[in-house]
Parts: sequence; C-alpha cells; structure tokens
Amino acid sequence: NAFENYDHTRALELSERFFWTFTDDYMELVKERAYGQQGNYSPEQRASAVFALRLALASLVRLFAPFIPYAAEEVWSWWQTGSVHNSSWPKREELDEIASGELLDLASELLIQIRKSKSDAKLSMRAEILSCTISGPNADLMKAIEEDLKAVGRIHGITFAQADAVTLSDVVLAPAE
Repeated sequence: NAFENYDHTRALELSERFFWTFTDDYMELVKERAYGQQGNYSPEQRASAVFALRLALASLVRLFAPFIPYAAEEVWSWWQTGSVHNSSWPKREELDEIASGELLDLASELLIQIRKSKSDAKLSMRAEILSCTISGPNADLMKAIEEDLKAVGRIHGITFAQADAVTLSDVVLAPAE
C-alpha cells in the first residue's frame, strides 16, 4: 500500500521492521534446526527449516530490491534465474501456506522472555537454562516449538502449564563459568 501511494519512506520502514523482527525471532528460532547442530532433528525437520528460510529470503530480497537494487540482484542470482526486478512482488499468501502467525507470535513472545531472563541475570545469550516453565492458553501450540526453543534458548528441560497468558517462569540458569 505504501508503494502504491508513492510513500517510499514508509515502505522501506515497514520492510526493515519486518526484516529485523524476522531475523531476531524466526531466524534465530530455526537456524539450529536448519544447521542440525542442536537437538535431535530428523532430515525432514531440517529440510523444512531450510525450505522456510529460502522462501523467506526470496521474499525479503524482493522487498528490498527497489531500495538496494544491485545487492538484491546479486543475492537473487545465487539461487534464482532471471532478474529479481522481473519477479512478482511478494504476497502474503506465499508465506501463509507454511507459516502460522499465531505460532510465530508465540515463539517471538517466548524468545523475548528467554532473552530477558538471561539479560536480567547479566548472562550471555549463550548461557544455558537448566529448566523453566512455559505457561499459556494452548499447550499443543507451545509444544510444537519445544525443540526449537530448547535449541535457541539452550534450555535443557521445559515444563508446560495451562494459563491465560504466555509466561516464562521458574527459570533455573546454569552457573556462569
């Protein structure tokens, strides 16, 4: 809408906001699964993460092409044919098929709380959490991201509880080395 209204500054602002939210939350959440370094992920789970990241990269490159045309064209050429500037504008429907907005919102909220617990303890984000409790209204949804949360948060054990709001509590951090 911002582009259609010739509001290029707003279009760039929204694209950048999406990019940083995406990288801070979703990319952090799935990179361990994509690389297969943490957790016990199957080849299918790893392939799913890689596919989702590639789809997201294709969308992000198209979003930024009007602002950084040469860099976007170079990145596009790494795995796509033709020019990014001849490709269609990314559409929400492309991502809706593979992503649950509710799941990503939940993961983002929990990652914020995990980072805050480490920051409040004045520990590195790489510090380990021995155990914690995650509470919320939808246990099945929370359990769907358990392995990714364990990997990115370096969490050994998670207990789930039913509650009205999503919260992280009873955090037991590993002693600092």
